[in-house]
Amino acid sequence: MAIELKERPVFIIGYERSGTTLLMAMLGCHPRLAIPEVGWLFPRIYPWRYTYGDLSLDGNFRTMAMEMLFGLNQPLWGMPLNPTTAVDEIITMAPERSFAGLYTAMHLRYAKEFGNKPRWGQKTPNNLFFVPQILENFPNAQFIFLVRDGRDACATSLESAFGAANMYGAAHTWNLANAFVRPFRRRYGSSTWFDIRYEKLVREPEKVLKDICDFLGESYSSEMLAFYKTPSARKRGKQRDHAPLGHPVSDQYVGIYKYLLSLRDQQIYAAVAGQTHRKLGYELDVKPMRISEKTRALWIEWNGRMRAARLDGPGGHIVFESYRDWLVEQRKIRKQKGIWSDKEATSEFPDGHPDEEYIVGFRAPTKWKTHFSIKRQYISL
Repeated sequence: MAIELKERPVFIIGYERSGTTLLMAMLGCHPRLAIPEVGWLFPRIYPWRYTYGDLSLDGNFRTMAMEMLFGLNQPLWGMPLNPTTAVDEIITMAPERSFAGLYTAMHLRYAKEFGNKPRWGQKTPNNLFFVPQILENFPNAQFIFLVRDGRDACATSLESAFGAANMYGAAHTWNLANAFVRPFRRRYGSSTWFDIRYEKLVREPEKVLKDICDFLGESYSSEMLAFYKTPSARKRGKQRDHAPLGHPVSDQYVGIYKYLLSLRDQQIYAAVAGQTHRKLGYELDVKPMRISEKTRALWIEWNGRMRAARLDGPGGHIVFESYRDWLVEQRKIRKQKGIWSDKEATSEFPDGHPDEEYIVGFRAPTKWKTHFSIKRQYISL
């Protein structure tokens, strides 16, 4: 069933490396908004909710709650909960026995813990692929979509520990994300959907934040510009992939593609994502490269191989990846136990999509993780 909350939930979405974490940190400093770290719950759990069986049964509902709560990238979102009673607490807070009920309970608990704020939000970039599903569960949700020059976003992705391994892979996923949401701008009204540009956010932060507050129906608070002083931002700012959070907002990362991407990389980008890039109002400096199907297939394979090989390397995301693999494994175990069968399978998006693994949030294809015998790791060493 749908849950229409008195305080409208806020979803920050956009291609990874487009400034979603920055905006999360900013809005999280608003006195009325509580926004935890990424959840990845709609991509990883929602399409396969049928595998938990009848949620009116205590055991099944508890299993879903446990996997949602303990599968977070940041354990328990930093809440000082007792692991032995945390699931019980979340279940008790759930307004109904459903995925949406647990999702609501987790965010309400976070909002209570950090400032007892009345309104919650969520920043998971790939929630952009689940906007209709989110609205089915939360009809009055609001979405803030960040658009960033794809060349800068791809350059940052290539530099990150969890991004693409080559230019083709980065351009493909940027194009996939930004082309996917294009129909939403026509489908949803101005009270539901709001676009902002990363470049404008970092150059005119106060103005953009005031515009966002107007969209959300909130009063502007200058506290949002002091995001970098919070403990979470300071911690994040020490990480190579999130250095911008460690200092005041700056436009120093605008145009970084000019020295991070070669001319050849820019030509590959133009070939893969040029059409979407221009439709978003950005210009291109180069002509697109001609890419043969043989070359395209080779780049796709190299991207997959390198992503898998670096998972357990310096800065790799092997722990997060291991939990994602574990979730898939648990579905199979529940099937063996007879909790669900093929006749219950809904085969809903993104099941079977060519980019399913990326959409769900895997950092490397299962094919290549298996090929390289990448071992799972459930704690950071």
